[in-house]
Amino acid sequence: MLILHKNNNINGLMEADAIIIGAGACGLMCAVQAGYLGKKVILLEKSDKPGAKILISGGGRCNYTNLFASDEQFISNNKHFIKSAFNQWTVADTISFFETYGISGKEKTLGQLFPDGKNARDIVAVFTELCADFGQQIICGADVTDIEQQEDGFTIGYEKNGKSKSLKAPKLVIATGGLPIPKMGATDFALRFARKHSLNIVETAPALVPLTITGKDEAWYTQLSGNAIFCEVSNDEISFEENILFTHWGLSGPAILQISSYWRPGTAININLLPGKNITDLIEAERRDNGKLLLATLFNRIYPKKFTDAMAKFLPVDKQVATLTKAELERIHQTIHLFAVKPAGDKGYDKAEVMRGGIDTNNLSSKTLECKTIPGLYFGGECVDVTGWLGGYNFQWAWAAGFVIAQNL
Repeated sequence: MLILHKNNNINGLMEADAIIIGAGACGLMCAVQAGYLGKKVILLEKSDKPGAKILISGGGRCNYTNLFASDEQFISNNKHFIKSAFNQWTVADTISFFETYGISGKEKTLGQLFPDGKNARDIVAVFTELCADFGQQIICGADVTDIEQQEDGFTIGYEKNGKSKSLKAPKLVIATGGLPIPKMGATDFALRFARKHSLNIVETAPALVPLTITGKDEAWYTQLSGNAIFCEVSNDEISFEENILFTHWGLSGPAILQISSYWRPGTAININLLPGKNITDLIEAERRDNGKLLLATLFNRIYPKKFTDAMAKFLPVDKQVATLTKAELERIHQTIHLFAVKPAGDKGYDKAEVMRGGIDTNNLSSKTLECKTIPGLYFGGECVDVTGWLGGYNFQWAWAAGFVIAQNL
């Protein structure tokens, strides 16, 4: 059980300048940046290795930042909150940091930077090797059981290999991530701690997550499983142009993952299946030049054949374009450019890349990420109500948060 209470009877010496709970992206960067400043920290990690989520990101390739990262690509109840952190640690700082240790960025698409010729293991190795150089201790398999606030710091109790242990430090950093991928050890540690000590929590939900389709339309999506189409996906709030992927349970792919962070249960999303072009104009051009052309033949030039076949449920794909009526043309236009989808739900935290919501930023100083009501306590990374788009944005937030906290330990 997590507890936090003042204890004026201090016994034992401080083992470090700070204890960091969570050796993920934020915690590791915090430890390294603290090392540059000559500060000693100890990281407690529940998993059996540091950087577990980094290692699986991008299929093991690790999209570690985005050239275009700014506060505009983040969801938060206070969108201005991260401006200070991003001013203190920029994308250029991230690029320079990794280049210093032999990792150059290669842009894949839309500003996404991946290690050129290297992978996620190399990213984690940068941090673990620097921690070793600085003498920062990483204790894996450590399950934190209690936190006591004392006059000059914190005592952290934890269990490792069935044995109870404790550490003392004047500062405490909680960077335990969010709820996605529980099989990798994700927990609600930070949220439980925050609630217990009257910190506000912005409602949490899976984000960057596939969306599910059930009921009468399920079979239609299932038959298209494995097909990808470049689309514009939108709702009343925002739009994204990237691939969507049909699956046997619904929709996935980059555009769907992006819009999922803005989707709410019971609402619909719109899919423009031909962004940047007008299907009516294409049909009219064919009517002038080759009126006997089947609509299906035109569609096959644009989409996978399986998709054309599936559209027969909605459209007269077997008709010649010259014979299409005005009503049919309007239906084709509406279907292609305003394909409305009302998802039944999402695939949950098992398949989500990040968590939306978290510890309310009003609880924290934007300049230091220190908790306003518990001096010496800092929160960073995914457990905070800062959720980025797909494409390296959440890593940039983690690196920036780790840097900012380290400057204030």
